[in-house]
Parts: sequence; C-alpha cells; structure tokens
Amino acid sequence: MVEIAVERAAINPSDLIPVTGAYRNRTVLPFVPGFEGTGTVRRIGAGVTGLKPGDRVLPLGATGLWQSYLQRPAEWCFPVPDDLSIEQAATAYVNPMTTLRLIAELKAHFGGSSGLSGRRIGVTAAGSAIGRMLLIALSAEGAEMTAIVRSEATAARLPALPGLQTWVTGQQLAGKDVVFDALVDAVGGETGGQLLRHHLSPGGVFLQYGALSGIPVAQEALSARPDVRFAFLWLRSFVHSAGRQALSSALAHCFDGLRDGTFASEIAATYPLSRISEALAHQHAPNRIGKILLDPRC
Repeated sequence: MVEIAVERAAINPSDLIPVTGAYRNRTVLPFVPGFEGTGTVRRIGAGVTGLKPGDRVLPLGATGLWQSYLQRPAEWCFPVPDDLSIEQAATAYVNPMTTLRLIAELKAHFGGSSGLSGRRIGVTAAGSAIGRMLLIALSAEGAEMTAIVRSEATAARLPALPGLQTWVTGQQLAGKDVVFDALVDAVGGETGGQLLRHHLSPGGVFLQYGALSGIPVAQEALSARPDVRFAFLWLRSFVHSAGRQALSSALAHCFDGLRDGTFASEIAATYPLSRISEALAHQHAPNRIGKILLDPRC
C-alpha cells in the first residue's frame, strides 16, 4: 500500500451521483467521494517498488480523494511528470481519458483507414470542459463537428475551430434535414431522445457518456432506431479492465494533451476542504465557468 498526502481533488458530476444516494445499494458507508486528484507519496508499505516518499502520483480506480490522506494499492498509483502543475495533475484523468475513450469508440465504429475524416459528428453539452476537449480532438481527426449548446452565451465561449458549426437548441430546433453520422451525448432525456430519433443517419452511432438532465434516453426512442448503434461509455469499465500498461499509455496521452492545451481545464476556483459546502454551491452555480478544485490540506 501507499499513503498519499492529497494536495488537490476535483469535483466532477460523477462524484456527486453517489452523494445524492442514487447508488445507495452499492455505496458502503463510511464513504469518501472524489474520483480525481493528485498528491505526494508520504509512506510506502513493505515490498513496494517504483515509488518512494516525495513522489507525485495520480491515484486511480476508486473514490476517496476528498480527504487529506489516502491509502491506495501501489499498482493503482501512477507517477505525475514534473513539468505539470498541480492543477493540471488534478484534472488529468476523468475528462481527458473519457475524451480519449470516446474518440477510440467512434473510430472503432466507423473503422477504415480514413478514421473520422469527414464524419458529421454532433456533440451535446459542447460548452462543458469535456465538450471543449472533444471538439478540439475531433477537429484534429478531420471530423465535421456541430457543437450543440443551449444558449448564445455558451456558443460564444466555444473554441475557434475550422468549420465548427453551432446549434443553439434554446432558440429553435434544427430541421430534420440536419443529420449526423454520430452523436456524442452527455445530456440524455428528451434532448437525447429527439436527437436519436430525428438527427442520426442509418448505420450511425449514438454514444452517450453522461446524463446531465438526470433522465435516461427513453426506451421508446431506442426502439424506434434499430438501424443505429446505441452505446453508453463508462470510464470505470475501461479503467478496471485495461491493465496497468494500457492505463499508463492512456495517461501519457492525457499528459501530452495537457501540455499542448487539448486537455486543458479552466479552473473556476479552489476551495479548502473545510469550505466544502461553498465549493458544492459554486459547482451547481448556473454561471460557473471552469472546474472546482478542493485543497484537502486546509
């Protein structure tokens, strides 16, 4: 085992789901939230090699980052490069690796040597941190992206990318002639259902990785489109099945993306853990721009 002094932890929507009691049947108390964060090795157990006190690490595979000290098996602790800031390290996992997995799933669906070049791909919640990462990554793959957002204010904050189209759903629905080869959805509910029913071409893929609406895509919408593939991406499933070598490789890509800005996250604020109530209120603020971090040292 390795004992880690946690220095920063992120607040992500996935952290808040068990807090609400949604997973009460598989949440064992006492329970500490926090899937993502970084810290420094404080102590190591007998037989641990490859890590030493003072090393910066990224612990994966379980919750528990919203506390000052954390014990985790050494095989789930990954070194953090020296050139990354503490904020970069604390946001290097959930959104960047989810983006990598979504791109990999899209490539696997379409196959072929051209990959995603020329593919028409719609991205919901495109103004979010992970939405921005997806748009940049898809642009690099040569895809034709449409950012699906709820307001002009959100649209104005989107990255300036060649050929990026914007659909502001709060103004009007797009005509049914707007059809995508793939939809990457983080909303679910009625929005996801309408997109699936009316805006996905036969043979396309509807790839969902979140449900910000709090409502799943209706079964009726799924049944109405037997000609397309529907899949839900769970990052946890990949992490717990990939093995350490594959995770190390994925993290290396995440670190590279942090360096070149592809996976950079804007930080809205950092709160001491003693002010967790304020941090959560800020997390839910409708005008929040950027991620909320916790400093468990105070």
